[in-house]
Amino acid sequence: MSTIEGSLRIITNPAVLKFIMKGVAFTLIISVVAVLMGIFVGSILALVRNYCNRGVARILKWMAIVYIEIFRNTPLLLWIFVCLIFCPCPSFLQRKMFGLTSVEVKLLFKAAAALVLFTSSVIAEIVRGGLNSVALGQFEAGHSQGFHVFQVMYYIVLPQAYRNIVPTLLSQVVTTIKDSSYLANVAVIELMARVRQVMNASYQYNGLGTTNVSDVFVLFGLAAMIYFIINFTLSCIVRSMQQRRIKAVPAADRAAQAAIRTSEA
Repeated sequence: MSTIEGSLRIITNPAVLKFIMKGVAFTLIISVVAVLMGIFVGSILALVRNYCNRGVARILKWMAIVYIEIFRNTPLLLWIFVCLIFCPCPSFLQRKMFGLTSVEVKLLFKAAAALVLFTSSVIAEIVRGGLNSVALGQFEAGHSQGFHVFQVMYYIVLPQAYRNIVPTLLSQVVTTIKDSSYLANVAVIELMARVRQVMNASYQYNGLGTTNVSDVFVLFGLAAMIYFIINFTLSCIVRSMQQRRIKAVPAADRAAQAAIRTSEA
């Protein structure tokens, strides 16, 4: 049997495939949690940085700026190791869950916390760009209708801001999925960590009794293909949304001009 045939036997082994697919599921779960929490925390940070400009509120603004600039301009891997050492894990998570040991669950929580901290700082700047794209006249229109500041934000400003940043936000989702591979450095159970575990035991599955160079290419090639499929699909969605948005702008302009002509008539 050739070495390449032995390597291909690894990824056709049902047990190995099931093990790796579980890693894919955990990668997606971690990424979704990081993005959702990042949007929540990042939105708060963006609002504070943009609009807390008076009195004592300026302290909150400077705290938001410090948070964003520190996490956004330092490596994610640094914060993974910092959280691994210093981040406390809630007691209700210190037990077996999802087929993982209590130690793996704790590592998963700490690594995910680092990803949330890092991602929220990036998303905060994305949301802030969306907020800045909303015309000041929208605030004045809201106030003229009797809305207070929170109603203006909730009903008028934030919906427009989020609509403007959807393509950029989806691009950040792609980046977050790729960044989750850093978690393999703390032996959690996402895709790259599982591929490395299979790699270390490849001699048991290739039928050759030794680890070969072809095992590396086959296993990491499989991981690369999985990441490519997930991220390319998301990239296609982003491009499709951008194209629809570009087409929608002239249509909106034509509708506005038709409305003006009708009113003049």
